[in-house]
Amino acid sequence: MAMVRIKDELARKRVLLGISICYPVPGIIELVGRDWDWIWIDGQHGEHDYNSILGCVRACELVRRPSVVRVPSHDYGFIGLALDTNTSGIMVPMVNNARQAESIVQAAKFPPLGERSYGGRRPVDMHGRAYSHTANEDTLLIAQIETAEGLEQAGEIAAVQGVDAILFGADDLALRASMPMDQPRHPETFRKEMEKVAQAAKETGKIAGVVTPSPDLYRLAVEMGFRLCVGVGEVGILAEGSKNARERLG
Repeated sequence: MAMVRIKDELARKRVLLGISICYPVPGIIELVGRDWDWIWIDGQHGEHDYNSILGCVRACELVRRPSVVRVPSHDYGFIGLALDTNTSGIMVPMVNNARQAESIVQAAKFPPLGERSYGGRRPVDMHGRAYSHTANEDTLLIAQIETAEGLEQAGEIAAVQGVDAILFGADDLALRASMPMDQPRHPETFRKEMEKVAQAAKETGKIAGVVTPSPDLYRLAVEMGFRLCVGVGEVGILAEGSKNARERLG
């Protein structure tokens, strides 16, 4: 089955609203994936291994939704293996400066842009040996902005050739500022941080992404120019649905 290119979806719609998947259960995507514009498969903080990531990518293809795999680190092996699942894109955490951004481009893109290793079994099986001719353009590379350094260097990170999008990671930024994780961020601080990421993307012609768990935050993000949003995780859907079902039954 052909890859659903997230770049094509972004060309069709102003904003894509997605769901994150932490549990290694492809059937969840088969059940709810069509309700969302894209699927974030969390290989960093979720419970995934390679086989579950591969199964979830296949489920995304089945429901005709683009997948993005978040890898756990900048490691070349992780990045290449994730791309070899035929995913629509990858997300790399903790990108703090242009040098690190250039390094992940080297891992994620084939020559001459990068040094990605050729030979992914699934892409070859599905698309033939010429898949590498278009892979750099077909896949989306997202750098996460999650630290004070990354926020300060957001423009330089976004400007790196081969980085297609930057995604604001608010939790790690808050944690490093000694903010309690069980309390909401100060809205004005959060807004300024979002604005900095949105502006960096705008000035470099790249895509800005952010997690938007509330309607108000989603509307604010859209107003700022964010185009790649994550509205909910399956974890929240399961927890809320279970609680509501129990309360309804008495």
